[in-house]
Amino acid sequence: MRPFAFASAVLLAGAAGAAADAAKDPSGTWLTGDGRAKIRIDRCGPNQAHICGKVVWLKVPTTDDGAPRTDAKNPDPKKRSRPVIGLQLLDGLKPEEAKFSGDIYNIDEGKVYQVSLERESGSELSVSGCLLKVLCGSQTWTRVPDVNQQAAMSPAEAETAKAKAPAKPAPGKTAEKQPAAQAPKAAAPGVPAKPAAAPKAAPAEDLPED
Repeated sequence: MRPFAFASAVLLAGAAGAAADAAKDPSGTWLTGDGRAKIRIDRCGPNQAHICGKVVWLKVPTTDDGAPRTDAKNPDPKKRSRPVIGLQLLDGLKPEEAKFSGDIYNIDEGKVYQVSLERESGSELSVSGCLLKVLCGSQTWTRVPDVNQQAAMSPAEAETAKAKAPAKPAPGKTAEKQPAAQAPKAAAPGVPAKPAAAPKAAPAEDLPED
């Protein structure tokens, strides 16, 4: 093979490899299958060979009391006050053929799952996870435009939002109901109703004698 042809083949092979890497690269912002969160995935680790992902947007960023959502289900009590916005769910997933595999943290349960991420297309990402390699499930995330991370509320803002939230009734107490007007009692089945008493006639006046 001529040197020029050999060099061209090497360049083409390198370009093809780069295109293949780009096709499986899950970097970007993805909307979860249930539409409740957006996860930003970026390269990380040695030589940017791994991927990491964090929460950058929540459909419902606050609780019913107006406070920012936190990692309340975390088994470590010291971490339960961490804001969900900015929380890292994917940490150092490693390339494995066409996938990236590692651990994902499930905020709803406070548990860690084994997960594999694989690009299905330019706009879809397959996310398959298992707990203890027994309980498995999968969903498809959808590519969305990159967004700036939602700003977490400051403690003062959280207190203000909580103060503005409508007060909830105390547990076990319900609004007092006004007694309904009592309807006339109906006659028992098969028993005719008593006729209403006729009004008494006024006493007749004595007529004068002829």
